[in-house]
Amino acid sequence: MSVSPALPRIDDEARAALFTDARTTYSFADTPVDDETLTGIWELARWAPTAANMQPLRVLYVRTPEGKERLLPHLDEGNRPKSASAPVVAVLAVDNRFHEHIPHILPIRAELKDHFDSEPAQREGITSFNGPLQAGYFILAVRAFGLAAGPMAGFDSAAIDKEFFSDSDWHSILVVNIGHPAGAAEFDRMPRLALEHVLGWA
Repeated sequence: MSVSPALPRIDDEARAALFTDARTTYSFADTPVDDETLTGIWELARWAPTAANMQPLRVLYVRTPEGKERLLPHLDEGNRPKSASAPVVAVLAVDNRFHEHIPHILPIRAELKDHFDSEPAQREGITSFNGPLQAGYFILAVRAFGLAAGPMAGFDSAAIDKEFFSDSDWHSILVVNIGHPAGAAEFDRMPRLALEHVLGWA
């Protein structure tokens, strides 16, 4: 019987940066985040697993004053100061026309492009599951570059779609503020559930 090679393990420092020491950030320093870093974040996040490699997630980076002026009015009032202070705000969206890329990303089943073209409900099923899955990887990728992420759900999705995506089939699902924290975390770490409440064994 062949023995599979062991997968590499990241060290304690890397695990802490991605998980145990990472915190949601609410206010940011004015240190800019450059194009190379933002591109690098996506280069990591794009390796998230998705059903049949469908990859529906798309990212709009908002960082200019003009872009912020267009975005902030569509956020819940309590979220606007957070995004105003962030050097970059990523609007994560799903592309409802993701299937048009199937001949490239799933060449062994290229015929699925035509199938999904006539099945909008199935496309919605793909985006509703795989988009959030990719979004989780996106947040980890932000942390992997030594930056803080502030994911938020408080926004008018329809208004953002009309403002930024009117000429596409993208649909916003999450807003993520990105940058370096402005000082210490604003709140104490809240407790996580104990093992007996979350783990089962069979």
